[in-house]
Amino acid sequence: MAQPHEQPRPAGNGVVRLLDAFSAGDPGQVLSLRELLAGLRHSAFGMFLFVSILPGFIPIPGVGGAVGAPLVILIGLQLLAGLRQPWVPDFIGRRGPRRATMVRFCDRIRPWLGRLEHLIRPRLQVLTDSRAARVFTGLLLVLLGVLLALPIPLTNYLFAGLILLSALALMERDGVLLLALWLASAAALAGMALVSGQLTALVASWLRYLG
Repeated sequence: MAQPHEQPRPAGNGVVRLLDAFSAGDPGQVLSLRELLAGLRHSAFGMFLFVSILPGFIPIPGVGGAVGAPLVILIGLQLLAGLRQPWVPDFIGRRGPRRATMVRFCDRIRPWLGRLEHLIRPRLQVLTDSRAARVFTGLLLVLLGVLLALPIPLTNYLFAGLILLSALALMERDGVLLLALWLASAAALAGMALVSGQLTALVASWLRYLG
């Protein structure tokens, strides 16, 4: 007798299941970073980055950058150094978000994450696992973290969004998504450099006029 075909699991569900697992439980419980990262192996840097960027979506200028940017820079520096597992200082490892915060954030991103989950899947893993690729990812994260820390109007969600997608790409080991984010991040950095140069030239011309 023929056995019914099992429905294939949609690609990319690993991220959703992982977030759901961390969100289930006592809403008031604090999830320490060490607890969140324990046993994740290849996904550890992605989870560390995911938790670190949560404050970046706080709609108050300067707050998200001041809280999340230092951790994003720390993660980028560790990737630059070639670490295979994230190092978390003890005073940071004991801290973390409450389950209720994870639930609220996951509920906020679930609609578009649900649309992305069929696209995010393990592929081209050389771009998530090789030393050279991780170093380049680390460099971009350091630069994005620095920009996130600056109180630049209307850029908070842009930089936080790029970092969040990088976290999902690292969690799911999706090299194709990571490659797209390299290009998008490079374009964002180039755009900021261009705008900063234009602002610097404008201020210099004003100073010459006033002088």
